[in-house]
Amino acid sequence: MQVSMDINGQTYTHDIEARTLLVHYIRDVVGLTGTHWGCDTSNCGTCVVLVDGEPVKSCTQLAAMAGGHEVTTVEGLEQDGVLDPIQEGFMQNHGLQCGFCTPGMLMTCRALLDKNPNPTQEETREAISGQICRCTGYTSIIRSVNWTAAKEQEMRETPVALEGAAVGGGN
Repeated sequence: MQVSMDINGQTYTHDIEARTLLVHYIRDVVGLTGTHWGCDTSNCGTCVVLVDGEPVKSCTQLAAMAGGHEVTTVEGLEQDGVLDPIQEGFMQNHGLQCGFCTPGMLMTCRALLDKNPNPTQEETREAISGQICRCTGYTSIIRSVNWTAAKEQEMRETPVALEGAAVGGGN
């Protein structure tokens, strides 16, 4: 069967077997290996991607089901060489250690912040409850989300200089 979907802003169309899982389509057909393949049973959450902005465990969704939809993988977070604030938050607050769960955690946390720009610790715990991290104890992940929420709030409140406009003393 033929499937076509938008992944990180680029359209991909391929002939695939109907039984192809989204995680395998992303990794093996498209070649984006940032999405990790973990348990294959939806328990670990390492394979989370966003489908139309919603976190989805790609090991339990057929690629055909994502046809016609917008998929965002961890590679799609960084834009023009600039890390997404959630990536920066994980880096600044040690939200990752071995890195295996990190792509799925980043995508889940990005979706959380897109829906709720200032989540409580409990809301963050609930959002990541479907994912397993064996290294961090989750404290640094929650701290990373809090840091990112504060940074994004500051970014929303800071006026941006208009392109071409004089900034400062002037003539």
